[in-house]
Amino acid sequence: MSIETIEIDFRRKVGETIRLAGEGINRFRVFTPFLFEDGDHLAIVLKRETHGWVLSDEGHTYMHLTYDLEEKDLQKGNRQKIVSNALSAFSVEDREGELRLAIPEERYGDALFSFVQALLKISDVTYLSRERVRSTFLEDFRNLLESTVAEGRRTFDWCEPQHDSEGKYVVDCRVNGMAKPLMVFALPSDDKVRDATISLLQFERWKIPHRSLGIFEDQEEVNRNVLARFSDMCEKQFSSLGTNKDRIAAYLQEAVQG
Repeated sequence: MSIETIEIDFRRKVGETIRLAGEGINRFRVFTPFLFEDGDHLAIVLKRETHGWVLSDEGHTYMHLTYDLEEKDLQKGNRQKIVSNALSAFSVEDREGELRLAIPEERYGDALFSFVQALLKISDVTYLSRERVRSTFLEDFRNLLESTVAEGRRTFDWCEPQHDSEGKYVVDCRVNGMAKPLMVFALPSDDKVRDATISLLQFERWKIPHRSLGIFEDQEEVNRNVLARFSDMCEKQFSSLGTNKDRIAAYLQEAVQG
């Protein structure tokens, strides 16, 4: 099949604005109207290899996602499930970061349609629903604590055993082994910030020695009055997890050593 015929099939199956531009021998850039959330176009190349024509993103999709996410975060939790489900659903191969789809039986238009769908589904990791984002934030929080603090020095979902048998004042992670244990709170919402404020106030009333650390999903999204009350109670805060992982890890390591 000629390249002109392939282009016609692309347009017939995917969209009239599809066009090809040559980039050497048996290699063509595929221009489509499809975009990532930030407005950048999907990167797709059609190239001929030993066993036939292949569509490839040449590693661009993952690279684009890592502008906002760390590469390791794409390999675990909800994000990893989104990526693996998209690859499986559209029979796309991940070859060391390059996403590829071999074109079967000269079904060029069908293959391009599937490839575009796969790339768009994978890009969903950048705009998960609010609930999904929150669960990812909590996963990332837990992963950071697990990788930074030794298992014997941390307790997730801790409650004060003497005064709080009903578990009303929960600490997301208590780091122990110091004169004053560190109470670490994951803060994805106004409600969670309020709960953490109440818990810290209660620990103060019970005269429980402690230090405190608040890690926000996005501090700028928190109500100013809610944030002000929490700031009065909390010793140390980080405004977001995603952009402060190294700083948070360093702070935790210093706290543990102290």
